[in-house]
Amino acid sequence: LAADVAFERGCPNSMDAVSDRDYVAETMFWATATMIHLSRWSEDLIIYSSGQFGMVKLSDAYSTGSSLMPQKKNPDALELLRGKSGRILGTLTGFLAVMKGTPTTYNKDFQEAWEGLFDTVDTMSDCLQIAAGCLATLSIDPEAMKRGLSADMLATDLAEYLVRRGVPFRETHHISGAAVKLAEDKKCALSDLTLEDLLPLCDKFEADVVDIWSYDKSAESRDTEGGSSRRSVLEQCAKLRRYLEETEGDVVPY
Repeated sequence: LAADVAFERGCPNSMDAVSDRDYVAETMFWATATMIHLSRWSEDLIIYSSGQFGMVKLSDAYSTGSSLMPQKKNPDALELLRGKSGRILGTLTGFLAVMKGTPTTYNKDFQEAWEGLFDTVDTMSDCLQIAAGCLATLSIDPEAMKRGLSADMLATDLAEYLVRRGVPFRETHHISGAAVKLAEDKKCALSDLTLEDLLPLCDKFEADVVDIWSYDKSAESRDTEGGSSRRSVLEQCAKLRRYLEETEGDVVPY
């Protein structure tokens, strides 16, 4: 019978065969996990596309104008993606609530699985297509991103500078914090502190400390796997492309 219906094998236990709906719960769970990621990604883009940030701009195809303010562009597609994640999470929670009170045999309660399951798969499929369209058509403003940088972001680099000179990180962490406090007291940027300002905090500072005040150098210095250097990022992209190519045949169109 298993061969006739194209199953890999028969079920070794009849009670499990009629009472198990783990496959439904697992499908809903992975859909929910996917949608939670999409929701958080959508929230990132909603924030970065806002007037306060302006780092990305959504295509007109995935946004709408405001009914009141003509200059405003609403990230409707992203907001709907974010909202759909709550819908799918609610469906999963509802199904688990149905299952938890049933005895280990077949129950008519199980009919509640199918409407939620099919809606979950349909909704996630639509959302993935919309997310792909949003990503493919948005534009990025590098200058706006640069304007969002501040010298205090390099406080860790200041601590690591001292680590390279033999100071334990537990000490450099406090020294870097003291430097941030000093800059606040002097009402200047962290990068505006002079060598004379820093030497009282630690005698390991030298004239080359000014070289750490570079965002590009900071990013490039993280050159390990998963780091922020250009090489690391391109390597991550290449690995993901290879993974997609290798698993393309595993995806069954719905």
